[in-house]
Amino acid sequence: MSTVSERVRADQGSPAPSTASSSPPLVIDPSVTTPRRVLVAGHDPRSRTELTLTLIDDGFDVVGQAVDGHHLSVLAGTLRPDLLIIDIDHMPSGSLEATAHLQLARLAPVVLLGSNLDERIAPLVDAGVMAVVRKPCSRANLLPAIEIAVARFAEAATLRADVAELGRRLETRKVVDRAKGLLMERNGMTEPEAYRWMQRTAMDRRTSMHKVAEVTIEGLSSAQPVPAR
Repeated sequence: MSTVSERVRADQGSPAPSTASSSPPLVIDPSVTTPRRVLVAGHDPRSRTELTLTLIDDGFDVVGQAVDGHHLSVLAGTLRPDLLIIDIDHMPSGSLEATAHLQLARLAPVVLLGSNLDERIAPLVDAGVMAVVRKPCSRANLLPAIEIAVARFAEAATLRADVAELGRRLETRKVVDRAKGLLMERNGMTEPEAYRWMQRTAMDRRTSMHKVAEVTIEGLSSAQPVPAR
C-alpha cells in the first residue's frame, strides 16, 4: 500500500481549486474614457429612450433595453453588463421580484429610478440594490448615484471575497490540525515535527498544505506509518 508521500505525488496532477477572486467591478470615474456597459430597463418606451440618450451623452455604452424585470433577467445574464439602471415606475410586482433575483445573483450594481418610491422597493433594497434616485432624474443626481452604486458593489464583492477566504483558511487549519494529531498519534511525531513534515511535503510536491493534510488523513486511516524525514 502506498505511503502518504506517494499518494500526494500521485495527486499532484490534479488541479487545485482556484482561490483567485473575481476581477473587481469597473469603478465609475468621470475621467474614464472607456465606454461603460449599461443595461437599462423600464416599462415606458419614452422614459427608456430618454435615459438611454442621457447615458450615451455621458460616455456610457448602453448595451440593451429591457421592458420588464423578466426581460431584464434574460438580457443581464446574456450581456453581462457593468451596471443596471432600472426605472421601476409602472412595473408590475412580478417584474420587481425578477429584478431582486438579479441582485441575489450578484450580476452587477443596480441603480433604481422612480417617482413613487414606496414599499415596492423594500425587497430590492434587501436584495442589495446599491442606489435609488427619485424622478425626475437628471445628470446631476444620476451620475453621483451611479458612482455610489458601483463603489458599494465593489465593497460588497471585496467583503464576500474576504469572508470566503477566511472560511477557506479556517477549513485548512481544521484539516491540518487533524492531520497533525494523527501523525503524532500513529507515528510518534511531536507537533512541530508533524507540521514541518507536512510543510516540507507540500513544498516538495508543489501542492497545498490542505491537500497534504487531506491525503495524510486518508493514508493514516489504514494505519500505514508515514516515514518521518
